[in-house]
Amino acid sequence: MKKFRLKHLFLVLAVFLIYVVLGCLIPFMHPKQVGDSFRASFDTDAFYNDSGTDSADRAAVVESSMDALNVRIQMIHQAKERIVLSTFDIRAGQSCDDIFSSILEAADRGVKVRILVDGMYGSLHMNQEPIFYALGAHPDIEIKFYNTPNPLKPWTIHGRMHDKYLLIDDKLLLMGGRNTFDYFLGEYNMENLSYDRDVLIYNTGHGQEDAKSSAVWQTDRYFQDMWNSEYCETVFEQPSKSMKKKMPDAESELRAHYLELSARSPELTVPDFDYTDSTIPIKKATLIWNPTHIMGKEPWIWYQLEELMKQAEHRVYLHTPYAVFSQDMYDGMAETAGSVPDFKMMINSVAVGDNFMASSDYIFNKNKILDTGVTVYEYNGSHSSHGKSMLIDHDISLIGSYNLDMRSTYVDTETMLVIHGEEFNKQLESHILALEEDAVRIEPDGTVAADDAGKAKNVSRVKQLLFFVTSRLFQLFHYLI
Repeated sequence: MKKFRLKHLFLVLAVFLIYVVLGCLIPFMHPKQVGDSFRASFDTDAFYNDSGTDSADRAAVVESSMDALNVRIQMIHQAKERIVLSTFDIRAGQSCDDIFSSILEAADRGVKVRILVDGMYGSLHMNQEPIFYALGAHPDIEIKFYNTPNPLKPWTIHGRMHDKYLLIDDKLLLMGGRNTFDYFLGEYNMENLSYDRDVLIYNTGHGQEDAKSSAVWQTDRYFQDMWNSEYCETVFEQPSKSMKKKMPDAESELRAHYLELSARSPELTVPDFDYTDSTIPIKKATLIWNPTHIMGKEPWIWYQLEELMKQAEHRVYLHTPYAVFSQDMYDGMAETAGSVPDFKMMINSVAVGDNFMASSDYIFNKNKILDTGVTVYEYNGSHSSHGKSMLIDHDISLIGSYNLDMRSTYVDTETMLVIHGEEFNKQLESHILALEEDAVRIEPDGTVAADDAGKAKNVSRVKQLLFFVTSRLFQLFHYLI
């Protein structure tokens, strides 16, 4: 009888495991294409402003990790009415203390704070931290998770919110690829750091009704739709008894940290900072995004990038951490290479890349990528590069959260800013070319160009053996990488 029960228990567990695996994989197996309604509504001319006048928005590239942290702290201190922080991942650490002690100070001033975090990573990295319960208990701070995975609905595991932006009133927007912890922000741990990139938007017409064309307003409308969607729920409002005991100390530590921060960096905590000198004029900034539901998505961002690439007259330069393509993406890359004289892409080499699955896929599909005709540069700097940017001719630039991979194209929510302006394009180009100095050019046959051989980095024998296995194994779920 006991053996009979044990046999049935194993059977039930096996059936449940099969259900979970199939529920994770099957709904996303067939990448979607953009629907007719989206195609009909799309026009690349909408990204341009040929009126001869500049936009109300001004912009600047935020490149270094230290500048990225400082800009965030400074922006928070400009808030008079509201702060919106939407991010894929928050983790406790020194940069986190800098940012959230500043947010707590703003909330004490009566600023309304809304924080939206991906549900999977929020659950993993925030649920056991008293600091977030202390913040969630503040009357002017609300924290929500987007799509907390439900093990009984395994398809919810993949519906991730990958957006990363900070909004201040109707005045400031920071958007890019950085998550909110020490790996991306500040220089608290120089041995474990990732290079990334943001774009700062300053709406010079803030407070005026006719400035609602600003990217700040566009992003705020997008955020409101996300915040009020069925996939988002408020968290940290019902702490356990043990957590309640920890919250007062966590709040006290945040307040003490703020006093240290303001004493150490008073230039970051002053209100009414003038962003005119630290930004440059642009002609137009436009937000683009993916569908915001949790299932497989129409590739709205990729479609718009592809259309912009194909109409380029002189050059396209893609900067992405990873390159994992569907057949439609291979076709789009090949079509661009066939019509654009100068078509380049810079990605991490497998020696420095921090995404093992993406590196494995690149090893397997490298020749297919090269066969599209794009000139590939593999970045070999001292740290992995996490930036997601694009140059089209000399007047269109893109910066945001979108990686050139299957997840960002068909699975995750993503946001990008398309910026029209020659001066901004030149500024972004200078940062990309600075990284290219540490990259090696790959010949069409997959070898490193002779002139760059000295910059190539070797992969350890152990890692090579792992890649030999995983590069093949991961093709079973290539569409989720």
